[in-house]
Amino acid sequence: MNFAWMRNSAATTLILSFAILSGCKTQQPPAPAINFNQELPAGQMALRKISPGEYPDFSHQIRDLAALRQSVQNNLAYLNAPSSRQFYPYLDISHERAVATQQALLKLLDTPQALSGGGWNRAIADNFEVYKSIGAPNPTGGYTGRVLFTGYFTPIYDASLTRQGPYQYPLYKRPADLVTDPANPEIAQRKTPDGQLVPYYTRSEIEGPDHPLAGQELVWLKSRWETYVITVQGSARLRLTDGKIYEIGYAGLNGYPYTSPGQQMIADGVIRKDQLSNKTLQSYFQSHPQAMDHYLSLNRRYVFFTERTGGPFGALNVPVTPFASIATDKAVYPRAMPAFLSVPVPINELGQTQLFKGFMMDQDRGGAIRAAGRCDIYMGVGEQAGRIAGHQLHEGELYYIAIRPDRMDQFASPPPVALRASK
Repeated sequence: MNFAWMRNSAATTLILSFAILSGCKTQQPPAPAINFNQELPAGQMALRKISPGEYPDFSHQIRDLAALRQSVQNNLAYLNAPSSRQFYPYLDISHERAVATQQALLKLLDTPQALSGGGWNRAIADNFEVYKSIGAPNPTGGYTGRVLFTGYFTPIYDASLTRQGPYQYPLYKRPADLVTDPANPEIAQRKTPDGQLVPYYTRSEIEGPDHPLAGQELVWLKSRWETYVITVQGSARLRLTDGKIYEIGYAGLNGYPYTSPGQQMIADGVIRKDQLSNKTLQSYFQSHPQAMDHYLSLNRRYVFFTERTGGPFGALNVPVTPFASIATDKAVYPRAMPAFLSVPVPINELGQTQLFKGFMMDQDRGGAIRAAGRCDIYMGVGEQAGRIAGHQLHEGELYYIAIRPDRMDQFASPPPVALRASK
């Protein structure tokens, strides 16, 4: 016998009774959802300086000091390039102050006794100013201070330098007709034979039957999905047919913003929000290959590649370090500055999480990152890193530090003075 109508009737009676007893109050509509992808108004930066009373607890960190030290040194390598100066000042952080911040942080990392107990809190309070991300806009006004953290990784796939057998899906070199703005490589156009500048080919045009970039293939893969993942991640390590590892990295893009096929698939009811991961999307497209034309073409953005050893490299042209590098929108966040994250992160391939509190360096620009409410954590190389990255979809808080202006002179030239870490 079907008892569903009895349960529904009882539930309806209970709801009506409660409404009468509570003065017939109507149920309030749900609060508007936070749009973590909403872009900031032109000229608005993602950080605000906060008072010491708003500082997070820096003392209980999950950290790999060796990885963090290497990541800071990569920051200095970037800041030593003259081209880095064009991106400062950021708020009140000058290029010189950014450099001094790295030197001060390295000194702190080389002073283990300063890190014991509450040493991190004391050292930060004595030597640095702290900035907090304003986060995603609040639908009711202002900003939430909340950031949605996702993960990215460097895949390893089988590939061939020539088209043969199962290797039928190409990745392309940077085309000769691609013209980008030196100050902003996100702006790209195509130069026609008569010298005109027009929008570059979209992903669907590049991968379509007309093959406008035929002859400019860099490498061939077995799977269309794998080529798609690489064009989103921006780098890869490829296992060639002779067993050698071939490293490729970013060499330009076609000038279109990133659009998430996964988000549209959720909106269409194809997958649930809690199922969104690379593994789920891969499984779906394996079962529904005809759907790839529709969903993958929604992301018109396409990245071009070149051979690059010693990576993977981020947008600052320095290597990124697992769990010590992040990617943000470089229009609103500062380059090469130390960031402090407080957010749950996956600890295994099942998606179980642990609260992470620690420093990572802002060294990359995510293809999907176009807002103050988003941040991408670099999680490493290979299949396991990819599975873990696929589970990273959690809200948290994001802070940055910069050396106090009155402490800068002490780090202008070596040897730097020891940081104060009062007992």
